[in-house]
Amino acid sequence: MRTLHEPAQMSESVRLGAVLAVTGGFFDAYTYLCRGGVFANAQTGNMVLLGTDLATGQWAHAMHYVLPILAFALGVAAAEWVKLNFKTRPIGVHWRQIVILAELLLVVLVGFLPQSANMAANTLVSFICALQVESFRKMRGSAFATTMCTGNLRSATEQFVRWRTDGDDEARRKAGRYAVIIVYFIAGAALGVGCVHLWGDRAVLLCCALLALAFGLMFREKTA
Repeated sequence: MRTLHEPAQMSESVRLGAVLAVTGGFFDAYTYLCRGGVFANAQTGNMVLLGTDLATGQWAHAMHYVLPILAFALGVAAAEWVKLNFKTRPIGVHWRQIVILAELLLVVLVGFLPQSANMAANTLVSFICALQVESFRKMRGSAFATTMCTGNLRSATEQFVRWRTDGDDEARRKAGRYAVIIVYFIAGAALGVGCVHLWGDRAVLLCCALLALAFGLMFREKTA
């Protein structure tokens, strides 16, 4: 029997969210440091850089940002397609686990792309991040993200103010959960920096272990 504050499904648990947040932070550090200064997770940064290139007439370089933006949109569409086609099918795994497996396989491909293929690597990581952010959108019933933290910071602050103003214990718990995700995202970015310095292009392969852990965690509850 579930308690009042227990998640309805493992895909909404803080534990799974933390693992995916580490992965998200790692991806952004990896592509920025190792793949030519491109943001794979939050496309706002790429849109700003795209606008800068267009304004300065650097048309060819602008493609470094156009392709990740388009790949992100395609990744969102792909995640929705998986959800619509596999959510109600009795195939033994949750549709979100299919998404995680797809991420894992694509990460392996990224890890073996040379520096000469940075544009392809960034495009693939943007696609991967879109799959993740579209598929894992709630944590214990509250909206959150694992590949970017601006919204999480806003929500954490909002819930903190509600707690301090109204004494709402649930708001305090929500603020704490958001804070946990932010800390794990930062930890993932720090881990990414260290791994890039040690292993260069191959560093992203560590995310395969994180995604495999996420895949396994979801077997605890995959019916909802």
